[in-house]
Amino acid sequence: MFLTKTQTAKYADVMLWALKSARHGTAFKPYDVILLRYEPLALPLAEVLYAKLTEQKFNVVARQTNQDSFSRAFYNQADDTQLAFIAPGEKELQAGLNGLISLRAPADLTSLKNTDPARIARAAVAHKPLREILDAREQAGQFAWTLCNYPTEELAKRAGLSVKEYAAQIARACYLNEKDPVKKWAEVTAQMEEIGRWLSALPVERFRVQSANMDFEVLLGQERRFVSGGGCNIPSFEIFTSPDWRGTRGVYFADLSSYRSGNYVKGIRLEFKDGRVVKATAQQGQNFVRKMLAMDEGAAQIGEFSLTDRRFSKITKFMADILYDENFGGKYGNCHVAVGASYADTYTGDVSRLDEKLKKKLGFNSSALHWDLINTEDKTVTAILKNGQTQLVYENGQFKY
Repeated sequence: MFLTKTQTAKYADVMLWALKSARHGTAFKPYDVILLRYEPLALPLAEVLYAKLTEQKFNVVARQTNQDSFSRAFYNQADDTQLAFIAPGEKELQAGLNGLISLRAPADLTSLKNTDPARIARAAVAHKPLREILDAREQAGQFAWTLCNYPTEELAKRAGLSVKEYAAQIARACYLNEKDPVKKWAEVTAQMEEIGRWLSALPVERFRVQSANMDFEVLLGQERRFVSGGGCNIPSFEIFTSPDWRGTRGVYFADLSSYRSGNYVKGIRLEFKDGRVVKATAQQGQNFVRKMLAMDEGAAQIGEFSLTDRRFSKITKFMADILYDENFGGKYGNCHVAVGASYADTYTGDVSRLDEKLKKKLGFNSSALHWDLINTEDKTVTAILKNGQTQLVYENGQFKY
């Protein structure tokens, strides 16, 4: 056990708070159905969470996931029919869920490095309808989700840290050493939400991001707002929106390496024109990147634009995991974009009415992919306002608020 019993108990409390916060005011009821999905090495946290969920009168469905040997066999040996297979009852389960808690604890971050990325993409596209069921329930206020990481030897090794150092980063980032981590999370979330409201109120036409290796613009789009925290990811220090993908242009560069779908990628450079990636290169893993961007029509378009303020995030090390790396604080904070799916909760109107037709009209991207690509360079972010004036909104790793 890499976290102490006290830290594990506090982690479970944080995850319960996060799940309930993610409902945005819609309360859970006794006997609501919660799916507790956990990777094998996260069992110490899963056991504590299961007990707490049951004590609070939830009906819990526990499911162990992602055994690496199973994944390798599936992606390497399954034919096209098997890659698209959805188990009987799976759609019915998704349609009956009120909440999902995912506990990630990878044992091998490059388990699929020898697998054709196109096969991974094919399975992801085939299983997109399952996610769409949950998206629809979330938009209707009937479902919420949250996820976190449990420290493993593999994560620590890939990050270049000892297990003790890695676990300490998790404890620090999630406030597990605080007397009352839930209270601390509520305080920090309130501060981030204030900045989100400030950004949302600015009459922004587009944002321009400039650093040593990129000059990149995103079109904010109509009826958009910035969202902060909200309970979905633990930890989460990002303030993000889903822009109008059609106005993306310029060069974006991800200086942080990325572990994705059992593959390692380094130094991704994307060139955008008229909203789409027209050129993609990478210092390592270029073939994987290009096949992910070809997954479906929306994979080469962005679904998220995000900034993290270094004053909030205590993550100072590369963590070899996107959940933590997209919340990197360090010296200059971070900017990240996600190629692929957008987030409906960044819509300012009634989210339950944001159907596919309206999403298309407003430029909310749709894809089976959602891949966060992170830049931690010293950068400036300038808002180009609707009246043509400019306003510096982010510099030296923090918002100009």
